[in-house]
Amino acid sequence: MTGATYGEEEIETFNKGNCLEAFGSPAPQQEKTDEGPECGGSSGRGPTRLVMKYHSGEIAVQTRAGVSEDAAEVGEGIVDRVPEAARDFLMRRRMVVIATIDARGRVWASVVTGEPGFLSVLDDRHVRIGTLPAEGDPLLENLKVEGHVALFIPDLAAPRRIRLNGRGQIKGGEIHVYAEQVYGNCRRYIQERFLLGTRDSSGAVLVHATRSTELSPRDRDQILRADTFFIATEHPDAGADASHKGGNPGFVKVLGDKHIAFPDYNGNHMFNTLGNLAINPNAGLLFIEFDSGRTLQLTGDASIDWNPERARDFAGAERIVDFEVAEIVANENGFPLLARFRQYSRFNPA
Repeated sequence: MTGATYGEEEIETFNKGNCLEAFGSPAPQQEKTDEGPECGGSSGRGPTRLVMKYHSGEIAVQTRAGVSEDAAEVGEGIVDRVPEAARDFLMRRRMVVIATIDARGRVWASVVTGEPGFLSVLDDRHVRIGTLPAEGDPLLENLKVEGHVALFIPDLAAPRRIRLNGRGQIKGGEIHVYAEQVYGNCRRYIQERFLLGTRDSSGAVLVHATRSTELSPRDRDQILRADTFFIATEHPDAGADASHKGGNPGFVKVLGDKHIAFPDYNGNHMFNTLGNLAINPNAGLLFIEFDSGRTLQLTGDASIDWNPERARDFAGAERIVDFEVAEIVANENGFPLLARFRQYSRFNPA
């Protein structure tokens, strides 16, 4: 497959094959095609399309799920830098979810917001995030030195999204990310919301982030009412991944003060999240309460339950993921944007 440039129409449709967009999917190990610019360089010919080489965890999950052929087909479309047609999309966004890893190897998912333009492409490999997350967010410590980073950049109103994996670091009060894999992927299960600007905080009481190791009644309620959360995982060699999970309220179940479970629905068959978990159980979850702006960040260990009888307890589930909480960061003011709900995804299982 030769190097290719991508047009605006492909950005707009964001739909290719088995719910994959034109950018394709991530490649922990990459193999160059015969044509296109060399890695690390730049040419006027557009991004190089790369051939997916799944790691052993992804292959194991794909094989057990019986989707190896589908995964091979959809895994051919990643690019190794930010396509020209994606730059305007990034410039218009007001939020990005970021996966980072702390010094203990714990994985965290964070949200960073800003005015349109806070995300900018400095060159085809270098993305600048011009703001930082709220005080107390683990990202602030995690990216003092360069490390694995994954970005999940959604348009909640369309809905559509871009994912970008690579390495990043905080420099001069900004987050600088160096892209290795850029791709769009499945739009399913995204609840449609409009981001209307920054919420009025004139009468708000400033509350700092709090840390705990067990879910409080307030935390449990937030999780049970959620229709959306974000999940961060990492493969020690292939790098970090940030993804999205969505469903009707109640799709995530709280089974104890340190234990939650959620369904894994039919998706793109690459199994980047579950493949990472098959190798490294460390994961980070981020719940955003869009009405109030409260964020809940959980880090802990996740495991996959393939029992079909248990999956029947979760509408539409093909398998279940259990998550054991190790640490919690709650911030009443973690998401400063005002969001208005439009509608649930038509793909949500009833």
